[in-house]
Amino acid sequence: MISHQLPQPGDGPEADRPRAHPAHAKPHTPLRPMWCCRACGRPWPCPPARLLLKADYADNPVGLSIYLSGMYYEAVRDLYRLNPDGGPAPGELFARFVAWGPYRRPAVDPP
Repeated sequence: MISHQLPQPGDGPEADRPRAHPAHAKPHTPLRPMWCCRACGRPWPCPPARLLLKADYADNPVGLSIYLSGMYYEAVRDLYRLNPDGGPAPGELFARFVAWGPYRRPAVDPP
């Protein structure tokens, strides 16, 4: 039997991607804790952020998956704190943050 509570995990990575393009433009980074885009106001990652992230991580698809998974973790935590009873479903957030990322092979090859 566990006699003590495990500590809560600390904050995850800082959302510093995608980088602004052009450099003087407002970056399509998330505005926390609502997780909307700072530049266009759409739910982050917005379509421009997705394109810029794919370009930033063109040579590192594993790094993109790790970054998106970290952002997914942070978003779930923030959005649940904002609205514990009516927040987005985990599946919706997974599709929004992780599922669009780098191509993954199916677990089983189709017949």
